[in-house]
Parts: sequence; structure tokens; C-alpha cells
Amino acid sequence: MSLIKNVGTIGGLTAVSRVFGFVRDILIARVLGATAMGDAWQLAFMLPNIFRRLFAEGAFASAFVPLFNRRMNEDGDVSEARQFAESVLAVLLPILIVFGALALIVMPWVVEYFAPEGLAEDGDALEVAITMARITFPYLLFMSLATLIAAVLNSLSRFAAAAAAPILLNICLITALIYGATLDPGIAARRETAQWMAVALSVSGLLQVLWLGIFMHRAGFRLSLGAPRITKGVKELGVLVVPAIFGAGVYQISRFIDLFFLSTLPVGSYTYLQMADRWNQLPLGIIGIALGTAILPALSRFLGRGEDEEASRLQSNAIELAMLLTVPCAVALFFTGTAFVRVFMAGQAFTQEDAAVTGMVVSGLVIGLPAYVLVKVLTPNFFARKDTRTPVYTAAASLVVTVALNIVLVPRFQVLGLAIAGSVGAWVNIMLLGAILHWKGFFRLPPRILGRIVRIVLAATLMGVALWWLTGRIDPWFVGTVGEKALGLAILVGAGIAIYGIAAMALGVLDKATIQRLMRRQG
Repeated sequence: MSLIKNVGTIGGLTAVSRVFGFVRDILIARVLGATAMGDAWQLAFMLPNIFRRLFAEGAFASAFVPLFNRRMNEDGDVSEARQFAESVLAVLLPILIVFGALALIVMPWVVEYFAPEGLAEDGDALEVAITMARITFPYLLFMSLATLIAAVLNSLSRFAAAAAAPILLNICLITALIYGATLDPGIAARRETAQWMAVALSVSGLLQVLWLGIFMHRAGFRLSLGAPRITKGVKELGVLVVPAIFGAGVYQISRFIDLFFLSTLPVGSYTYLQMADRWNQLPLGIIGIALGTAILPALSRFLGRGEDEEASRLQSNAIELAMLLTVPCAVALFFTGTAFVRVFMAGQAFTQEDAAVTGMVVSGLVIGLPAYVLVKVLTPNFFARKDTRTPVYTAAASLVVTVALNIVLVPRFQVLGLAIAGSVGAWVNIMLLGAILHWKGFFRLPPRILGRIVRIVLAATLMGVALWWLTGRIDPWFVGTVGEKALGLAILVGAGIAIYGIAAMALGVLDKATIQRLMRRQG
């Protein structure tokens, strides 16, 4: 299957999920707002998600997929792969149960430590935050199991079910928010809505496990739960996953550091960062996660067969496609982020002042958007070679830079300083990863691709200048009537697409030969 087709399948369904997530965050902004209860929900939502990304999505999948693929026979016999997956499941489940139980016990101290200024002074909001965090934590257990099943499906080249699963999360949360929107506005309504959202989060985790299990069953792959045993395969996975967890852990440590700095800022800062991150996550999730998921199995197969040239070609195509799509997204959001936040999120509990702050944070986050996507594109090259240590070291170096910048920027720029520091840290990570791949001879960026990237940046810059000029002229429309808002956004979107498309074609970035090359089968 071609890179574009794989990325299209994953990215298309991820895009649907992100749209649902976008609707969810619009409702959160309007129903909960940048209030104490809004921040309480964001904290309760972030805690299990930090551990989910630590134990499940990044570290586990990156170590599990190459080992699982190696046990898949060309003749279709999956018995060895099934035994490996079952032995991993038998060990993983009790670890998650014990960890979850301990987390529920210490949750009051954890929430109180990371609560933003003002939330701890509101005893009711703090107690609700603790209760919500306990209700949401089973989500970690369910999503870790879902990640195992999704890794199996992705290894079988069944990408669609796993890419669609997060839609269930957003449907559950939107349902709770719609109920909350029917309540009389006020503190009591926000409290009740937030608690129902916590319940909906854990329910969505269970639904995703069931959803993925059905598709795995349809693929003819069944898992049985046996007694935990440390088999040879489990040991091999442990050798790979422990450094990968530390690598993911470096990133999640940075998330905890963000929580620490957020706890020093006024109430509303959690909400500003999360609402801004939604705009950053739209292209990041659709492009970055799709590319990373699609190329890891193919890279593993190429390198396993000693086809280094094909692996290098796949890596080059992935980098070019990532830049072709993310650079214009980043430039456009940098100049128009505030306009979009005003149109979609401002209203009811979320004021125009809240929207202005959130828009500034969007601009700070998208500075690092291409780097965040490239991290997901380059790290599979290490994981496919069973090198999970190198990304740990580069992530640790970028974390040091990020923390140093946080110390300098946050006291002066508040939550915007967090966004800028994270973006700079992501670029440091990418430069280190690229330099190490080049030094070890694993991958060298062809001059042809480098030249195309320069032209992509130039085309996006021309678009950015035009959007900056347009936004200044029609800025009052974004706080006007519904018709004015719709017309203003239509002008920005239409102008951005037209100018980037014309510039890309004029500069030779986008042509028939490029599309055909990216459409080639990727193994």
C-alpha cells in the first residue's frame, strides 16, 4: 500500500476524530469556560492521559510492533505472534491494575500539588477535581489494553479500526456536555457537567477496547488471558520497552513540569493551554500520528530484509510529505489562530479576552508544529532498528532546554511562555535526531528533498504574509454577526489555500511527478 494511501486511511479517520474533538472543546469552552471548574476538569483529564501516553501509545507500541511483526510468518501462520501477544497481555494487565489502585490512593495529594492558584483556595472545586481524577483514572487501564489490540491490528495492516476508535471518546464527552448545556448556567451546572464528563471518559475507554476487540476478532486473531509468565518474548519486549518508556517518560516529565508551572499561574491557564493545543493537535494528529503509524511496520520489514535503499526512500518521502502539509498549517495558524478561536470558542462562559489569550498561545505552540510531526516521522527509524535508547537521550536534551526556557519565559509571558519553550525544545529534539541518523549512516536527507523543503517554506511564507495583511483588514468581523464571522473565515481559508497552492506549483513543490512518487507502494 502506498504511503499516501496508508496516511490517508489513518489521517482521514483521525481527522474525523479531531473534528469531534474540536466540537468537544468548543462545548467545553462555552459550558465550563476558563473557570475554576474548567481548570479542575482539565487537570483530571490530563493526569490519566499523561500516563496513557507514557505506558501505552508511544513506548509500548514502538517496542511491540517490530517484535510482533518478526513473529508473523509470510505463509499466514500467526500462532507464534498470537502466543507472544497473549504472554504480553497476561503480564501487562496486573501491572496496570496495581498501578491504578496506587494512583487512586495518592490522588488527593497529586491533585492538590498541581492545582492552579485559586483552585486550592476553593475547597469545593478542589474536592471535585480529586473526585473527577479518581473517576477518570480507569481510562488508563482500558486505553493500555486498547493500545495492545491496536498494535496487533496495525501490524496486520488493519489501520482503520484503531484510527477510528478515538471518535468514541469524543462522542461520549460530547454527550455529557450536551446534557450540561441544558442545565441552568452557574457554578452548580458546571460542577455536575464536569463530573458526568469524568464518567464519560472512563466509559469511552471501555467502549474502545470492545470496538477494537471486535475488529481483531473479524481479522481472525483472538487473544486469551492466561497466567502471567515472564517468557522469552516478554523479556525481549521489556529490554526494548523500558528505555522507550524512559524516552516517552522524558516527554511526560515535561508534561508534569508544564503542570508545575501551570500551578503557579492564575485560574484559567490550564484551559487556555488545552484549548490552544486543540488547534495544534488538529494537524499534528492527522499528519504526524498517521505518518508515524504508517511507516513503522514498513520500515521494520525493509530493514529486516536488508533493503536499506527502500527504507531510506520511505523515510525521505515521509519527511517531504510531512513538511508539505505541516509547514503551511503552522504558518496559517500562527497568523490566524486568534481569529479562529474568537469565532469558534468565544461565547457564554468563554469571553473574548479568554479567546485573545488562547489565540496567542496557539501562535506559540504552532512554532513547533513541524518539529512535533518530524519527531513522529524520524523516531520509527530508530524503533525499527530496535534502538529505543537514542530517542531517550535526544528527548532528555530537549527537556533540559525546555525547562531552562520555562524558568526564563513563564514569569514574564505566563502561559504563552510555556508554549514557546515547548516549541523550541521540539526543534532541538529534531536537530539531534537528524544529526544522529546522519552520523550513524542510518539516513541522510537527499539534497533534492532539502531543496524541496526550502521551497515549501518559501511558499508558506508568501501565504503567511498575505494572511497577516488580510487578518488585519477584517479583524472586526471575527467579533461581529454570524454572517460576518463566516465570511471572514471563508476569506482567510480560501486565500490561504489559493496562495499556497499557486506558490507551491510555481516553485515546483507540487506537481504530477511528486504525487506519483509519493503514491508508489511502500512495501
